[in-house]
Amino acid sequence: MAARRGGAERAEGGRCGARGRKMAEPETQLLLGVGLIEKDTNGDALWVWCYPSVTAELRTLLLRKCCLTDESKLLHTFVFGQYKRTWFYITTVEVQDSPALKKVTHFSIVLTAKDFNPEKYAAFTRILCRIYLKYGSPVKMMESYIAVLTKGICQSEENGSFLSKDFDARKAYLAGSIKDIVSQFGMETVILYTALMLKKRVVVYHPRIEAIQEFTRTLPALVWHRQDWSILHSYVHLNEEEVEALKACTGYIAGFTDSEVNSRPDLYDVYVNLADSEITISPVVKEAMTMGKLHKEIGQLIVQSAEDPDKSDSQVIKDISLKTKEILSTLASLTEVSDGSEKPTLNSEALKQKRFPPATENFLFHLAAAEQMLKI
Repeated sequence: MAARRGGAERAEGGRCGARGRKMAEPETQLLLGVGLIEKDTNGDALWVWCYPSVTAELRTLLLRKCCLTDESKLLHTFVFGQYKRTWFYITTVEVQDSPALKKVTHFSIVLTAKDFNPEKYAAFTRILCRIYLKYGSPVKMMESYIAVLTKGICQSEENGSFLSKDFDARKAYLAGSIKDIVSQFGMETVILYTALMLKKRVVVYHPRIEAIQEFTRTLPALVWHRQDWSILHSYVHLNEEEVEALKACTGYIAGFTDSEVNSRPDLYDVYVNLADSEITISPVVKEAMTMGKLHKEIGQLIVQSAEDPDKSDSQVIKDISLKTKEILSTLASLTEVSDGSEKPTLNSEALKQKRFPPATENFLFHLAAAEQMLKI
């Protein structure tokens, strides 16, 4: 089966791949590939098809992320994450009453892309799943994939329509709930805020992948001024290659469902046990993360804003962002441009002369380091 499909993939791939590249518009240059994993009636989960191609390393990773290879037998309808700047989105369905797939019990559709947009790719994979359930052939799926790749749209009365433009990146950034995080952690949310402002390594543990994904995807919104979701690694296994790839990043938010991560202090500066609502600061960053009057102010502002029933999540993000801007403009006022360099650097003397409380001065100094504003 795999060999037959591989042949189809090459024949179709050669012809459609060229067409896809020629007609592609900039906004549709985000898709990287599509893959199919099947679980047959013998209980074997196999990678059976992909377009245009996938490296052996990425294929091994995607098989690990796909719940069909998981011994727990739990079905996760949709998971997402990233590995070395490639985002992956996996939708899994159980096969029921499909004459086209008699020997298949479950299958997963995998999309890889350059952008973070779970809602967009969940919608597209659902359509691809419906097509595969109906026809049992990857060729039909590939037609829809090519249509989205080249035109940003695929339409069908029976399987549903998909339009890339409907899924704005900003919507994806705002899809999580900051209010939920604050209702769980209260004033301690300021620890998460500080860690992210200082580009520290945040590890989040929960046994349920869905809880991890919902929580971690929201955290980058605490530092909205950066609008950087590349720091998010929402589904990581304690696997050597994955751990090494994670360690190569400076600051990150990483989600794990394996409680063993607790005994890996080399991976985190801040450890969040989401299941027990506990946040632990590693001794390594205790000094940089010292909390003071400024942190208390920020914490109170976050809690007050999040507890206001008239405020939406995006308004809470805006309130936090305004406070961040205030802090950044204070920092900017303490910088100078010197040595012909265009980038302003922190004037340590000016910082000392301000006579801020020690914890505030310490935070501003470490923030300048995170923003690359220190003289080397």
